[in-house]
Amino acid sequence: MQIRTTKIRLLILIGIGLFLSGCSISDWYNGYYVDRSVIRKIQKEREEIYNKYYKSESPEIKELRKQNLKYCIDLANKPENRVARAGYPNGVWNYPIYIKCMRDRGTPVYSSESEN
Repeated sequence: MQIRTTKIRLLILIGIGLFLSGCSISDWYNGYYVDRSVIRKIQKEREEIYNKYYKSESPEIKELRKQNLKYCIDLANKPENRVARAGYPNGVWNYPIYIKCMRDRGTPVYSSESEN
């Protein structure tokens, strides 16, 4: 009876040892969990900053932003304004033109505010 339980315990310990040696807890914690949690934290902080920026605008500016958004996106998506990129035969939308258009029309996006 003693030999049988000892063998089972030994097999369990060997199994746990092999599992832990192949997949280190510190590697998982430092490499996967911490990166993921930091990314979530940064995204949450950025979202809070964006919400404060856009919610602090007056109703007139919000309405103007809606109109400008439509116009500037159409402008940046025009075929003659598209940017050539590898893998995209028709090009991609021109983000710098969009940013400049929004700034020139009086409703700068948050990211362009920090560039000034």
